[in-house]
Amino acid sequence: MAHGSNYKVKYRRRREGKTNYYKRYVYVINNAIRFVPRITNEYVIIDVTKFDPKGDVMLAVAHSIELVKKYGWKGDTNNTPAAYLTGYLAGLRALKAGVKNAVADIGLFVPTKGGRIFAAIKGAIDAGLQIPVGDLGDIEERVKGVHISEYAKKLQSENPELYKKLFSRYMARGLDPQNLPQHFEEVLKKIKEAGS
Repeated sequence: MAHGSNYKVKYRRRREGKTNYYKRYVYVINNAIRFVPRITNEYVIIDVTKFDPKGDVMLAVAHSIELVKKYGWKGDTNNTPAAYLTGYLAGLRALKAGVKNAVADIGLFVPTKGGRIFAAIKGAIDAGLQIPVGDLGDIEERVKGVHISEYAKKLQSENPELYKKLFSRYMARGLDPQNLPQHFEEVLKKIKEAGS
């Protein structure tokens, strides 16, 4: 490890790969309200935050486990459709809190066209939140889970053993993965009716 009078140890969160302090500095200087989607191994968590010197203030929060508990979601809680639905939920809550515009803060995620982060952002935009982003590409079918449905259909005919293994959680919850796009539409309708 380097040492000496000119060596400066980076902040702990930077060393751990959790925070890009230059980006954070830009958000603070602009006093921007941030739309912050984060994806873990199990869930999608979205915060709409405002900077405060004492600590960020959460204006609206949405967690993908709510899709299961409140709206009857039977799919995975961290896939592309779940990211979209959680983003939609966060967008509705942000609008209720009086937020009309936000800036996407994807943190240290590498921007990938059609990725789950952008599905969450698209959900918030479709809910009515203004988030300036470039071309999101054609992710309409991905957010509905059409790609998962088609893969399940293909896998069931080619390798039934692997199909049962990969989609066991879907089937245990009572959802045929080939019906995911229809289930997505049902849950989205419930969220719209509830209004958040």
